[in-house]
Amino acid sequence: MRLRNKPWAYDKIKEHPDLVIPEPQNYNGRWQQEIFKNGNPIHLEIGMGKGAFINGMAKLHPEINFIGIEKYTSVIVSALELTLENQLTNVRLLNIDAGNLSEIFAEGELSRIYLNFSDPWPKNRHEKRRLTYESFLAMYEKVLAKDGEIHFKTDNQGLFEYSLESFSKYGMLIKNISLDLHRSNIKENVMTEYEEKFSKQGNRIYRCEAQFR
Repeated sequence: MRLRNKPWAYDKIKEHPDLVIPEPQNYNGRWQQEIFKNGNPIHLEIGMGKGAFINGMAKLHPEINFIGIEKYTSVIVSALELTLENQLTNVRLLNIDAGNLSEIFAEGELSRIYLNFSDPWPKNRHEKRRLTYESFLAMYEKVLAKDGEIHFKTDNQGLFEYSLESFSKYGMLIKNISLDLHRSNIKENVMTEYEEKFSKQGNRIYRCEAQFR
């Protein structure tokens, strides 16, 4: 993905510390009380892009708190603008790499994690970078509540097959598998920017849910 440089993005983000949370590790274990100021469950999207999915979900579910992670400043600023436009109070954004979620969230603090159109890292030597690799699953298990879920979508068949195997080897319950999401009976599918683009090109979208137990 080639990113267009936006030299003004950093300043724009700094203007909204209430939405793009600086130093998120300071709120480990206290996101509900100090940031959202409610007891609603927290759902996290890793690699949220321009924020179409997380904003769409937040509109549909005001009873849930949503946090989106995006490491690229030039991308997260678009998510910030969309969130401001929608005037959503149940969305927060983090301009970080999701390398160690346990520094940011306490054990069991999250209820669900979304992995949407993650980088497939197709070369074998890059396997450990895939967001469904076992070390990432161990990290997710730590910050998710008991019976917490991962909702996974991709247009990459190889990554989907790899992820199903990874979930299974980790001992997770895999459910609601769809090999062609847009022709399935799964309801309330909020699309990401990539999903909309790929589906218009005729690409099949793969989806599943994986639950820790």
